Amino acid sequence: MLSAKEIRIQIIVDNTAPEGLYGEHGFSVWIEAGRERILFDTGKGEAVIPNCNALGIDLSTTTILVLSHGHYDHTGGIAEALAFASAARVVLHPGVFTDRWSIRTGVPKPAMMPAESQKALVALPPERVIRTGEPSMISEGVGVTGTVPRLNGFEDPGGPFYLDTEGRIPDPIEDDMSLWIETAEGLVVVAGCCHSGIVNTLDHIIGLTGERRIATILGGFHLFAASPERLERTIEGLGSHDIGRMIPCHCTGSEVAEQFRRRLTVPVIPGHAGLIV
Repeated sequence: MLSAKEIRIQIIVDNTAPEGLYGEHGFSVWIEAGRERILFDTGKGEAVIPNCNALGIDLSTTTILVLSHGHYDHTGGIAEALAFASAARVVLHPGVFTDRWSIRTGVPKPAMMPAESQKALVALPPERVIRTGEPSMISEGVGVTGTVPRLNGFEDPGGPFYLDTEGRIPDPIEDDMSLWIETAEGLVVVAGCCHSGIVNTLDHIIGLTGERRIATILGGFHLFAASPERLERTIEGLGSHDIGRMIPCHCTGSEVAEQFRRRLTVPVIPGHAGLIV
């Protein structure tokens, strides 16, 4: 278990960025947890390296690269990041390589990991790649959820995602994983897009760890297109948990973040590239 002084988190890539940093529809986070230097996701690809340079993040010190799921906006910078992180282990769900599409207005658009990123992962020595769909401790006090059980009836993957271009086979995005850090103050939870649902994810992590105190939740919660019913039940579910603060990012949606701020009794801090936790 780590103390708060041993943990430092900085958002590298987000949809929102201040002057001097690049914003893009993507997500990436730098996590310093004890002796580990963890790169969580790599964004869409264009922003991760210039933002690391601007923020003074040395990717060559990366010990672990964690991939939250196989969508392009979280895996686009893998090849560039691994060129610096030449000794890092990579933690991923086997499903990250799945071909998948999003279909809006009848037009299928590829949503899968870019070919260059897949090639970079396949080229790694097998001993550097940890493929797991199960809950796993990847370092002291640091775990990944593996596939998150979808136990409630109101959370879905969050969009029109399919495994075929005709829209006949829905993509459950079973490779969606989040990361947690065990601290003396409670759990720190980092999510990529939380396609499993933020309530499902928190319930899963609490069940795995036995720790009910959530010190911080940070990440994308994929609620920007959520129905009013889902949003209402999500707010109810979050309100039933002991949460210290929330930092919604990326695909959560600014209007949803504002509802969280107004209706939840915990501090809600909108995320942006460069934010230090």
